[in-house]
Order: sequence, then structure tokens, then C-alpha cells
Amino acid sequence: MKTTHIIPGDSAAGSLREALRIAGRDDDLLVFQDDLSCGPIADMAPSARAVWRQMDGWDIENSLHAFWLNASKADRLVVWFGRHSAREMAFRLAWAWRMAGRHYHVIDVTGLRVPVRWGNGTDGVIQSAQAVSIIPGNGLATLFGRERNVSANEDILNQRRWEKLMADNAPFRVVTADGLASAPIDHFDALLLAQANSEWKKVAFIIGNALGLSSDPYLQVGDMALHERVINLVEEGALIADGDPSEMRTCQVRLPS
Repeated sequence: MKTTHIIPGDSAAGSLREALRIAGRDDDLLVFQDDLSCGPIADMAPSARAVWRQMDGWDIENSLHAFWLNASKADRLVVWFGRHSAREMAFRLAWAWRMAGRHYHVIDVTGLRVPVRWGNGTDGVIQSAQAVSIIPGNGLATLFGRERNVSANEDILNQRRWEKLMADNAPFRVVTADGLASAPIDHFDALLLAQANSEWKKVAFIIGNALGLSSDPYLQVGDMALHERVINLVEEGALIADGDPSEMRTCQVRLPS
């Protein structure tokens, strides 16, 4: 029986591909490319997500259709995630809801101590992992065989949690001490505005700083979602832009005088 590993996000997928190569495994890998920690989720159909998340060069609807179809056909499923990542945890709950009744395994990396070798060749240890996406492939390779079965009760609980979030249909979902929670559209605005002052700063700088500050103790949001909020803050007059704010590497912003 062939194993198919399920992972949310290209960053985590790259590390898991490396892990499979290091371990010499010929398992399959399916990547869920949507980020369910942001945007409307009342309608989970791929077509509905595609309408909201339009991106040049990516056929979102067909990509999501293919993911769920291939997952339903796989023999043995292993879902990787970390509970301290909003993106990974949102996918974990949505998976339980979408795949209700299907048997699968999980590898939850949350809090694991993982020995790694960094890109510069030095050895180190991740003392308490937050997410799959922050663990290098050589670290993930040490976790094969640690998957566990998911009980029917756990699955039902996760399905109900996702149904509650779907009913909320909030713009964001963020990690809290009690699990994933709905958050309003302006949840990260104060953090973004705190990175600006009266001097011109590139949008990429504002977003980069906000990303760093929103990653401890939980990985809460991605750069694309923050970029959208910067654009909206410019449109609302909370930030002044010199250039097109959709061009994060060239446009500069500052607080109004």
C-alpha cells in the first residue's frame, strides 16, 4: 500500500520533498496550495475560493479540484501540520471536514524537538516546532514513522470546529491558546501601521517587519494577506503611498502628516 503525504503550502512541500529524497522513499506528495486562514469559507467549493483568490498564472479552481480528487483516490494518507501555524491548522480542520469518514494518519509537529542541519552547513536543534514549514527537509526526514491514527472522536471534534469557523465566515482565522479563532478584517492593521512612521519605507519592509512580529508564539498570517491589507490601508488614507502599493518592492509608504 503506497503512502501519500498531504501538506499545506509550497514552502512546507519543498521541505517534505527534500525529506522524502533524503529518506530514499518513493511515497507520493499532494500539496494544498490555498491558504484557508484567510478569506471567506462559508462556501468551501473550489469555485468559490477561486472567485475570492484570483491570481495570475494559477488556475486555482482546477488545482483544488485535482487535490481533493487525488486525495480521495490515495491508498494510505498521512497529513502533516503544526497547530501553531494558522495556515496549517486551518487546513487540518478543513481536511477533517472534507474527508469525513475517511481513515488517515497525522504527523503533528507542534512542540517537537527536531535536530536539523541549516543551509549554511551548521547543525542545530529546533527546540519546539511551530509548523512543518519552518523545519528543513533533513529535520522532517527524522519524523517518518511517527504518524498516528486519528480516532473517530477526534475527527468529529475537528469537523465541528471547522463548521463553527465556516459559520463565522470571518476574513481571518488566527491561532490562540484555545485553538483556531475567527478574526476581523482589521486584525493585523495596527501591527502594520506600527511599522510605519513619517519617513518613506518600502511596502516590503513594512510587511517583512509585521511578518516577523506576528510569528511568535504563533505563525499567524502570510505576506500576501498582509500586502492586501497595506493596499487597503492606502485606499482608506491610513497610509500615504509613493507609487503603486501593489508593487511591494518599489512602492514606499508613510503615515499621513
